[in-house]
Amino acid sequence: MADESTQSIVVEAPPERVMAVIADFPAYPEWAKAFTTAEVVAAGADGRAEQVAFSLESGPFKDTYTLAYQWSADGLVVDWSLVKGQMQRSQNGRYALTPDGARTTVTYTLSVQLAVPMIGLFRRKAEKMIMDTALKELKRRVEQG
Repeated sequence: MADESTQSIVVEAPPERVMAVIADFPAYPEWAKAFTTAEVVAAGADGRAEQVAFSLESGPFKDTYTLAYQWSADGLVVDWSLVKGQMQRSQNGRYALTPDGARTTVTYTLSVQLAVPMIGLFRRKAEKMIMDTALKELKRRVEQG
């Protein structure tokens, strides 16, 4: 099992607005620099994405993969797991939103296991960079409105 990494950031917006940005997968390439495409391939009766296919390009790292999503009834948590991928053996992640007045703390947890072995130190550094970038880009997108 791969190790988990967790990071948090405070966003100046209510959780509904934060989750709306997280759930708008087709818009990811507009604000999340590493994504070249994000396509909902299956949606639930409530209209929320159940599976999303991504193409990612970040420096020398390129991947195409599909994630399955589970949304909490209260709208504050979304979990995902890898369905299939080229460069990844597994991926499990979570965004958990904690309301605080007009602000929201977003906690991002990620665990990735690549198909190609990577030294733990380098993998953790890559995960930290991915998470840090993702949270900052999410914050920027939500706060820009």
